[in-house]
Amino acid sequence: MKRSKAEITREYGPFPGTDGVAGVSFDGARIWVATGNKLNAVDPESGETLRSIEVAAHAGTAFDGKHLFQIAEAVIHKIDPETGAILATIPAPAKGGDSGMAWAEGSLWVGEHRGAKIHQIDPETGAILRTIASDRFVTGVTWVEGELWHGTWQEDKSDLRRIDPSTGEVLECLEMPDGKGVSGLESDGGERFFCGGGTSQTVRAIRRPRDSG
Repeated sequence: MKRSKAEITREYGPFPGTDGVAGVSFDGARIWVATGNKLNAVDPESGETLRSIEVAAHAGTAFDGKHLFQIAEAVIHKIDPETGAILATIPAPAKGGDSGMAWAEGSLWVGEHRGAKIHQIDPETGAILRTIASDRFVTGVTWVEGELWHGTWQEDKSDLRRIDPSTGEVLECLEMPDGKGVSGLESDGGERFFCGGGTSQTVRAIRRPRDSG
């Protein structure tokens, strides 16, 4: 397993009036930040909050190319990002113990926090298609260029891990600095990860290693 220090390249926020960052996604132009009772669209270049959607946003966020998906307690809402309308609702696999969420291969991938699992689920029904086990609390999930990464945060230690999606084996680990945890994870499709910073009310950009393969 490759192990190195995570390189923080930028910090967004803090986002005032919140208890912290619960989830992060990226739609190709805007970072979507879940802060408990709203989803905030943030410009990745200026760092400005462009608009907000008033919706329960307690954990992970995902984007399928057209719609946002947002964990709210024990369910997942499918949301129109332009109007904020909730279009559908499915059960979340951990029934309220869910953490991060990502879209890939026509499925949602949902982290189960203290259960230390990642579930691939049907986005129409919420049915669990398969489950990958971890040995650490799962706090974020993302796919980029065929790589499955997840965040961990446990006992004041946090890291980003690239794992084998077929076995769960950890292939690479980026260790976060002391005192900086990951509460939500998303790739920009290139050289950056966006990581929720928990109660720091921030989102941190982390450089993605380009020689991961």
